[in-house]
Amino acid sequence: MTPGRRSSTFTRLLRHGFTDPSAAERLLDGPELAPVRDDPVLLEALGATADPDLALLGLARLLEAQDGPTAHRELLDTLIAAKPLRDRLLGILGASTALADHLARHPSDWQALVTYEPHDLHPGVAEFERGLAEATDPISLRVAYRRCLLSIAARDVCGTTDVAETAAELADLATATLRTALALAERDAPEDAAACRLAVIAMGKCGGHELNYVSDVDVIFVAEPTEGTPEPKALGSATRLASHLMRICSETTVEGSIWPVDANLRPEGRNGPLVRTLSSHLAYYQRWAKTWEFQALLKARPVAGDADLGRAYIDALGPLVWKAAERENFVTDVQKMRRRVVENIPAAEIDRELKLGPGGLRDVEFAVQLLQLVHGRTDAALRSGSTLDALQALAAGGYVGREDAARLAEAYRFLRSLEHRIQLFRLRRTHLVPEAEADQRRLGRSLGLRTDPVDGLNREWRRHTGVVRRLHEKLFYRPLLDAVAQLAPGEARLSPEAARERMVALGYADPAAALRHLEALASGVTRKAAIQRTLLPVLLGWFADSADPDAGLLNFRKVSDALGKTPWYLRLLRDEGAAAENLARVLSAGRLAPDLLMRAPEAVALLGDGDGGGLAPRSRTALEQEIVAAVGRAGSAAQGVTAARGVRRRELFRTAAADIVGSYGTETNPAEADQGALVDRVGAAVSDLTKATLAGTLSAVVRDGWGDTLPTRFAIIGMGRFGGHELGYGSDADVLFVHEPQDGVDEHEASAAANKVVAEMRRLLQLPSADPPLLIDADLRPEGKTGPLVRTLKSYEAYYRRWSLVWESQALLRAEPVAGDEDLGRRFIELIDPLRHPATGLTDESVREIRRLKARMESERLPRGADPKLHTKLGPGGLSDVEWTVQLLQLRHGHREAGLRTTRTRRALAAAREAGLLSAEHTETLDEAWVLATRVRNAVMLVRGRAGDTFPTEPRELAAVGRYLGYGAGHAGDMLDAYRRTARRARAVVEELFYAD
Repeated sequence: MTPGRRSSTFTRLLRHGFTDPSAAERLLDGPELAPVRDDPVLLEALGATADPDLALLGLARLLEAQDGPTAHRELLDTLIAAKPLRDRLLGILGASTALADHLARHPSDWQALVTYEPHDLHPGVAEFERGLAEATDPISLRVAYRRCLLSIAARDVCGTTDVAETAAELADLATATLRTALALAERDAPEDAAACRLAVIAMGKCGGHELNYVSDVDVIFVAEPTEGTPEPKALGSATRLASHLMRICSETTVEGSIWPVDANLRPEGRNGPLVRTLSSHLAYYQRWAKTWEFQALLKARPVAGDADLGRAYIDALGPLVWKAAERENFVTDVQKMRRRVVENIPAAEIDRELKLGPGGLRDVEFAVQLLQLVHGRTDAALRSGSTLDALQALAAGGYVGREDAARLAEAYRFLRSLEHRIQLFRLRRTHLVPEAEADQRRLGRSLGLRTDPVDGLNREWRRHTGVVRRLHEKLFYRPLLDAVAQLAPGEARLSPEAARERMVALGYADPAAALRHLEALASGVTRKAAIQRTLLPVLLGWFADSADPDAGLLNFRKVSDALGKTPWYLRLLRDEGAAAENLARVLSAGRLAPDLLMRAPEAVALLGDGDGGGLAPRSRTALEQEIVAAVGRAGSAAQGVTAARGVRRRELFRTAAADIVGSYGTETNPAEADQGALVDRVGAAVSDLTKATLAGTLSAVVRDGWGDTLPTRFAIIGMGRFGGHELGYGSDADVLFVHEPQDGVDEHEASAAANKVVAEMRRLLQLPSADPPLLIDADLRPEGKTGPLVRTLKSYEAYYRRWSLVWESQALLRAEPVAGDEDLGRRFIELIDPLRHPATGLTDESVREIRRLKARMESERLPRGADPKLHTKLGPGGLSDVEWTVQLLQLRHGHREAGLRTTRTRRALAAAREAGLLSAEHTETLDEAWVLATRVRNAVMLVRGRAGDTFPTEPRELAAVGRYLGYGAGHAGDMLDAYRRTARRARAVVEELFYAD
């Protein structure tokens, strides 16, 4: 061969898409292809395949396998002369190494492709049964199955059939295969066949007429005894036949396997009997089935065995499928199952997962099935097992927008086509887009992307998954707006009844009111209404993910009514990614945060990503500076404290919103895993805010009554949870007041001034207003409620020296200066340190006194009728148990262990462990119980808008507490069980540490 000729051939091969022209030249020069090596028709046809190199290699192998020169010449002549065969055969060889291997093993099977012309479209089950009729055993069945598969793949790669038609043909071939396998099983066990009537019900993609090239074929078996056969015997016979059928299809032989037959969708899954009678199936679905099991039955279709029994199965179970949407938490259950599927994908695969990943095939299927279950009970036109047929019916009925349905169908077709091409290559079950460039090049070319197949494939794949991600959830909500928004005529819409059904399915208790809210928000042709119509489909989904969707939507309408005319509000929700979801979570999580927001709706700005400050807590210094500055601008103490309370309201909203968002999680940020961190953030934020508010209030009162200088130095000491940086949303501020007369000031004058300051501070902070009150509790002072509200430092010293009781030493463990004269606060701490950290520890009598006090408190203060096991403060394993145990350790060992000299419970626990006073296990048990009890109290306040120490009894409120604590819909009982379990373990530790001698 001359160099010029080689160069010319080499160039032509490159031009036709070969990536290894040298290897291709060698094959063309070989004896099998020499007669046609220069035929331009052949090169043109090879260049049109997905992988010309692979197609040429497969053709060479097929020619080499022919039985003699005559067969070899017949194949070559037909290949060159008959374009339909040429396109189909080379198309298969360029797309599938597995089918090329089959042709090499069975070299005459290429003739199965000769008889098919474009007008011979869409063979059905009967044609495939004829194609399998000669199979007499599992091996010959596999050969016949692959021969039939050749014809399906040929029509597919040549574009004779589209992806939906190909999937339907694959399902019909599976049906014919199941029937043939059952016939073989019955032939081998005629006595079993005579003893029972067995029906095979296809599920999943086979049942839906949308099967992949390689997929498990999901089935359910149902059987009845023949006349005169006892039921147990009949079920045994049917089970043997079903098992044999599964082995015939699934077992690996010299010809490989066909596909696994999977019966795990049956009642009780793999733990349940393989075969049941119809009445047994019906009883299970009526009593025990979960929501997903009814979802699976959407695609149920009798395919083999006793046809009458198969129809009876569908007739009996069909009505139950269409009642599934009436089940409590239906939509939540379906969506949760979808999220669980995504969470189980390995992190390394999620970006390549075509079926289960975000924006993948399963998103489309779940969205369509959800709508079918909601509306199919009243509209039989929606009861299709095929995703694309159901999507078309949903659009025709106005259940989804036509444009959305068309875009979703286009994306689904592309993704299914890509899935088909990936599986066809090696006939292996996979849904991962390959990473190798050669594989992506072949896939791109097979989908018609010839100019730049690799980049084109990735671009189209990402575009279509992006469409699915944007649309699949909105598909459920957007038509609700079209039903009420009075848009342009001509588009089919949800009927009022269908809209009501959908709202009920979403969990709305008052669908009529919810639809009125939607109408008020989305109707009209204004820019505001247009933006609302864009936002609401997403917001409705987030509301539905809460325990009280009605409240979420109502609160959103209230905020929108209040801020609708401001230019930034809707722009914030539309343009700043986190703002809309954060707002939806906050508005539907309970009463406290929405109530705080309604009093100053402009605080919505805090929920955004931009310059509104976000949800990060502000420092005490920044808060105090803002409040003192606001007080300084006010004309009176009342106005100054009003300003301080306004800042407090806004910052309480910031803290509550951050807590809710962190507890619920968002689409981009999962829920905070560290529950202790959430508790610490809330406690620190509310405590700092309370300190700043008291500082501002003190400044306002002093300035209004005395100008620049109060006649006495004055300090506020935080006590209890306030001193411990552990305040909750509904906590009072436990404090002590201490003063010291200025030099030269009469003590009576100083005392009168100090008392007036305290009285005025308490009055102004509790005045009725739109802002939540701040209650100041001074009951931990010497002599309790009967003692003076304010004492001088010397008076405290005298009292503690002569009269102090052990409970007061315990209370002082959490004392910390929070406002006022810093030097006086520091000297007060120096005064009490020997009391709360006694140099000799505690006497035995003091320990017994502490135990007596605790026992009396538990018996006297627990509310009548309360369940002690669920009381977060005084119940066993609750806050009191943990805190008193920690404080006993502090009193006993604080003088020598510096780490114990802290006002914070969790830090003291960690210090006790570091000092060897607590085991790691005991520390973890007590910490977990304390954090959980604190979280429950915070949740109750967020949900109910008022403080409480026990779980709510109203179901929606209890569910909302559960949602905040990470429990999904319908799992309130699990939450209560978990609390009891945690508290019980903590109580056992308390018994060992607090009460043991």
